[in-house]
Amino acid sequence: MFKGKTILITGGTGSFGSNYAKYLLTNYDLKKLIIFSRDERKQVQLEQEIGDPRVRYFLGDVRDIARLQRAFNGVDIVIHAAALKQVPTLEYNPFEAVKTNILGSQNVIEAAIDQKVKKVLLVSTDKAAQPINLYGSTKLCAEKLFIDGNSYTPDGQTILSCVRYGNVLGSRGSIVETLLKSKNAGVNQVSITDETMTRFWITLPQAFDLVTYALEHMVGGEVFIPRIPSMKLVDLFEVLVPGASRKVIGIRAGEKIHEMLLTSDEARRAVEVEKYFIVLPEQGKTFDVEKRFAAHLKGGRPVRAGFSFTSDTNDQWLTHEQLQALLNEVEQYIR
Repeated sequence: MFKGKTILITGGTGSFGSNYAKYLLTNYDLKKLIIFSRDERKQVQLEQEIGDPRVRYFLGDVRDIARLQRAFNGVDIVIHAAALKQVPTLEYNPFEAVKTNILGSQNVIEAAIDQKVKKVLLVSTDKAAQPINLYGSTKLCAEKLFIDGNSYTPDGQTILSCVRYGNVLGSRGSIVETLLKSKNAGVNQVSITDETMTRFWITLPQAFDLVTYALEHMVGGEVFIPRIPSMKLVDLFEVLVPGASRKVIGIRAGEKIHEMLLTSDEARRAVEVEKYFIVLPEQGKTFDVEKRFAAHLKGGRPVRAGFSFTSDTNDQWLTHEQLQALLNEVEQYIR
């Protein structure tokens, strides 16, 4: 699917973007890969690290549609991973989140349609499912924009879909990275927000598989969600900093005790295939669901009525040994 294609990643110097770029370059015969981001320092570092002549580096901001129009010229696939993501920071700077995560996503959609990009995939988050914080709310808006953006594409020339997943083991700035730094520094006390808190966990290689699966199977309008395990925050702390005492500081502004990846309302129009849920859009003016998504409906199993996929009621839980094995697997990404 990727052979001879030109792929662009917005937010291409972030944890997901930079590592997925390496994955694509290693495993596929691409024509060109474009890294689009605002951070010139990280672009220089990534260029030195990758050293592949197929890669181009575009400085730009998704808030600037003219720059996106230029960058998307001749591109076959866009993976939209650029976003502002820090929950407490965005609670304090709300409109900055709106400008990047909502208006920036609309710019990506319009530029992609105008430049005749074939496939555009939004990387979203579990915080978009029944959001209580501004970050999740802006990502939910971005999902809605992407799904309904399919109504503006002439004859399906450009198709747009989404992936949605939870916390990433091995990503920069994550709680895992913070705890490992504390452990290496010999810190004997760490802060924990709430001892009952649970989270979904996914590794970067699992995120690569999800995005690749979505790009291979998308017809435009779906949200692809992985069936991934949960873990209690206290168990994470016991594995990463077993000897440290814990100070409970309470949840931060905009945080949930438990996260959700699939709501019960979405489950009514979702199917389960292989390792994923696929949420289909509502039947309406934009979508003839039975016709457009016939392959998903035929190949998948309907999700049972009333089901919701939440981190505290998950039937998959990481053991301490499994978490340690995953950490060993993603050690190359933790830096």
